[in-house]
Amino acid sequence: MAVFALSLLILLSSFSAIFADSGMIGVNYGRIADNLPAPEKVVELLKSQGINRVKLYDTEQSVLTALANSGIKVVVSLPNENLASAAADQSYTDKWVQDHIKKYMPATDIEAIAVGNEVFVDPRNTTTYLVPAMTNVQSSLVKFNLGKSIKISSPIALSALASSYPPSAGSFKPDLIEPVIKPMLDLLRKTSSHLMVNAYPFFAYAANADKISLDYALFKENAGNVDSGNGLKYSNLLDAQIDAVFAAMKAVGFSDVKLVVTETGWPSAGDENEIGAGSDNAAAYNGGLVKRVLTGNGTPLKPKEPLDVYLFALFNENQKTGPTSERNYGLFYPNENKVYDVPFSAKSTPVNDRKEKVPVKSPSHVGQTWCVANGKTTKEKLQEGLDYACGEGGADCRPIQKGATCYDPESLEAHASYAFNSYYQKNARGVGTCDFGGAAYVVTQPPRYGKCEFPTTEH
Repeated sequence: MAVFALSLLILLSSFSAIFADSGMIGVNYGRIADNLPAPEKVVELLKSQGINRVKLYDTEQSVLTALANSGIKVVVSLPNENLASAAADQSYTDKWVQDHIKKYMPATDIEAIAVGNEVFVDPRNTTTYLVPAMTNVQSSLVKFNLGKSIKISSPIALSALASSYPPSAGSFKPDLIEPVIKPMLDLLRKTSSHLMVNAYPFFAYAANADKISLDYALFKENAGNVDSGNGLKYSNLLDAQIDAVFAAMKAVGFSDVKLVVTETGWPSAGDENEIGAGSDNAAAYNGGLVKRVLTGNGTPLKPKEPLDVYLFALFNENQKTGPTSERNYGLFYPNENKVYDVPFSAKSTPVNDRKEKVPVKSPSHVGQTWCVANGKTTKEKLQEGLDYACGEGGADCRPIQKGATCYDPESLEAHASYAFNSYYQKNARGVGTCDFGGAAYVVTQPPRYGKCEFPTTEH
């Protein structure tokens, strides 16, 4: 895998070491795909990038086994489809905890269980099962002497709020408060667990692009927004969303329960109607988020409580349903290359006792993309794409002719990459212009084939 001097995730461990009182960054490892690396390879990737916290959506044996003795802390999940059984009988959760949790410990460092995921919007109507299921899981953890080392919670979507603007007016939907919100928060308080929240400024921006500043959503410099209810000023949308949840908890008597953002991210691609989706914005959002979490304090409403966040997601997942964005939240492609780079404006930072500096990456490639050949596709597909690009497609293929600057290396993949990129740039990097029947894909790092320089639209 290509090495990037200042990648998004290699900074995580560096910044964490410096800002001891800062929040922490983890990543969601989803697996709704048929082309992902083996779990052992994924663990190598996590470790190579300095990621020491990961959240899973199940308790898959191969994944938990691969994470053993890795030094990575793990959040596992009890899927929504198991909630009814977990709620009905503690003997079910006893067996589940024994087979899916205790079996892997202590080699695999499981620190929390997400009981269900966004249950309130689950079409299977599993809301009534949630608190009984959480209670039984907690009792089973205590039974196996894991009650203190493993916390429980359940990620909620922001749609659980009836109001989120201004943040100080945050409130839960009335029909959820007595049946589930209050008993769940009471259980979290008793077990010293955090409320898990999935928060996506992207959705709010895409639905209200005429009212919300993109810079405000992306952690860029902006005028900010003042909460008319308490006078607090917000410099970014995520902080405002989180404080709306804090306000909602306070309104029902649980201002002391802490919060962790279990999902947040920005898609690097989307459909035409998904306003704001794109690699530049995704890089800005995740880069700004990492910097904000690891060098900043809490939110305006809770300034002394560091913000803990799990980025969504580790990989692009090609089998997720729904709009294009759903398959494009990954930080990495399945081949372990980065989907985009995340530049940091922070000055060089000491990373160890010898005060060595992390070199700051030049921002010269920020926002640029290239199109390259997929080396794993067939030679026939590559040749077919090359012929089209250089012929009917009108790409400038003169540099890959014999004796020209990009003829070397003389390989089909290198020549196809040059032709594909020329076609892609000529067509203003438009959606669908870097596909060639699956023989090409977009990258955000300058391609390297010999001494050949690949043009961009900015040249």
